[in-house]
Amino acid sequence: MTRQFLIIDADDTLWENNIYFERAFDHFVDYLDHSSLTPPQVRSVLDEIEDANNKIHGYGSLNFARNLRQCYQHLAEREVREEDLKKVVGFAEQILSCPMEVIEGVPETLEYLAGRHELTLFTKGHPEEQKLKIDRSGLGRWFAHTAIVKEKDAAAYRALVAERGMDAGKAWMIGNSPKSDVNPALDAGLGAVFVPHAHTWVLERQEIRRGNGRLLTIGSFAELRTHF
Repeated sequence: MTRQFLIIDADDTLWENNIYFERAFDHFVDYLDHSSLTPPQVRSVLDEIEDANNKIHGYGSLNFARNLRQCYQHLAEREVREEDLKKVVGFAEQILSCPMEVIEGVPETLEYLAGRHELTLFTKGHPEEQKLKIDRSGLGRWFAHTAIVKEKDAAAYRALVAERGMDAGKAWMIGNSPKSDVNPALDAGLGAVFVPHAHTWVLERQEIRRGNGRLLTIGSFAELRTHF
């Protein structure tokens, strides 16, 4: 096979990530103990806060803590005390201490792919937090390059391809997010491999805009070995 440029997402593609945010949210709902709003309704309020703040502050557990704090201040039915806010922020801060859970089949698949293609790890979020996760995962050795950006949109993909001297016709983005992995890569003229994840963050879900792009959907990360 002709050597390809494989651009690979990190969170919820290589390792579990969103499940820890969901657990933190469950703790938040229990602590909020709202008299009338259901958990999905609380989630809807938090989604609006996150959607607005992400454009300003970016992603990651520290920014999630800010969002939970703001949500609590907005929805609390009792006097908001500093100890309450510390408790709420703590739900998000605990995410950093969660065990690193690499998704099944990822290490051996990366080893296989690295011997055949050039691999780039492309992720968004707080740089230090993402670097910590990469180090803890032990997967960094399979990548020729790592890029951490504030947002993964079509412009970010075009910039990455230009900076790394990639042939767009031989480049593929691999990830679980239609919003950040699949659609912007297709918009930038790259191929895209969609690896669905059961717990993809709701704000990362979109209808896939296939257009004229090269799109491949697979059932698991390990299936990449049969295509690349």
